[in-house]
Amino acid sequence: MNRLTNWTTLAAGAIVAAVGLSVLPASAQDVRADRQDVHQDRADIRQDRRDIREDRRDVRQDTRDIRSDKRDIARDTREIHQDRTALQGARQQMRDAYKSGDPAAIKAARENLQKTRSSLRGDVRERRGDLRDVHRDRQDRRADGRDLHQDRRDLRQDVAARRARQ
Repeated sequence: MNRLTNWTTLAAGAIVAAVGLSVLPASAQDVRADRQDVHQDRADIRQDRRDIREDRRDVRQDTRDIRSDKRDIARDTREIHQDRTALQGARQQMRDAYKSGDPAAIKAARENLQKTRSSLRGDVRERRGDLRDVHRDRQDRRADGRDLHQDRRDLRQDVAARRARQ
């Protein structure tokens, strides 16, 4: 019985000593490091939130650019249709001028036909450029969407790391 009491007393003393040591205040260096970690975590979280706002802004701007480019394509398509109609008219004018045999009318018809062809080529070139712009803007929007998802993931990781340290 005496041994049992001694063992119990020793065990209780060891538990009290272990609890007492674990409750002792942390060293100043540990506290300073923890404060720096918390400060860095807060800064990381703020930066992640800024990145997310910036990525959202970029996605919205890319969407506006795509809409604008689509409007330009529609306008260019209308102009191309008008130019094709004008080209048919210019060809008919050329046929009529040849039928009349008037050299001045033939010259005027040729100039009109050349001007109409140039206008059509310019509008087709513009539409191709607008199509390239739409393609590029869509790629930019996809990249900005990927950046947004990555920044959200980073924010979740930074918040989780901060909570794990607390």
